[in-house]
Amino acid sequence: MKRSGYADLPLHYGHVPQWLYDRMARLGGAIVETIIAEYGSSEVLRRISDPFWFQAFGAVLGMDWHSSGITTSVMGSLKQAINPISKNLGIHICGGRGKHSRRTPEEITEAADARGLDGDYLVRCSRLSAKIDSTAVQDGFQIYLHTFILTDDGEWAVVQQGLNDGTGLARRYHWHSPRIRSFVEEPHASIYGRNRGSILNLVDRKADTARDGIMAIAREEPGAMMKEIRNIIMLRQEPGEHPEPGGPEGRHGQGRHHGHRPGGAGSHDEGDTEHNHAAPP
Repeated sequence: MKRSGYADLPLHYGHVPQWLYDRMARLGGAIVETIIAEYGSSEVLRRISDPFWFQAFGAVLGMDWHSSGITTSVMGSLKQAINPISKNLGIHICGGRGKHSRRTPEEITEAADARGLDGDYLVRCSRLSAKIDSTAVQDGFQIYLHTFILTDDGEWAVVQQGLNDGTGLARRYHWHSPRIRSFVEEPHASIYGRNRGSILNLVDRKADTARDGIMAIAREEPGAMMKEIRNIIMLRQEPGEHPEPGGPEGRHGQGRHHGHRPGGAGSHDEGDTEHNHAAPP
């Protein structure tokens, strides 16, 4: 799977004035119509999937160039402008923010049925893209906006945005279906944003062993896994330690008056499988 990129944006609150929203819809719709007339609907998806082009597009429509609201406003105004004439343009926008995001599967199914496409497959693609960016890539951003752009030929793009309450930032993610090879390995084609430290990235190529291990554990019978966990805990205990009968580890602090050594077992990091993702300079 090749994801086209992502961008970090400062979180801005408030609402776009109606006059600006209407202007964005008219201008954005005219630009999209022109691109389709000159290059076809596939070119619209390719450009929307580029985080740099998308940001410039939003600025042209009248939004602050660095605002998190650019995602909501651009996709909302385009949906307003494009969907009423989607049969003529060959492109349709589903989803949005909040309650509109929750209606994405229903809207995709309706659009797919009208075009003779496999709606179940497209809904699955929509859900997987959201799940990967919020769960498989644990970078601190939770998805709250999800839009799915579909052409009459079945080509699709996703523009979605997550929120990080701790940093006050929003992060936008872009996907484009022609790049698909796998949903679970190397989804990033480009990264746009400041390096904010280590993250857990289970779709990195080097994380294949971790992915396989997680799936193997998930398929095991819970009782058998608890037995293995108890064995691991026993192996980690120091000589002379004895767990309490009430649990595999006993009560906190019990058993450590025999042979306890500062810096001994249990004081080390256990080597979590995390991958650094540095932004390009």
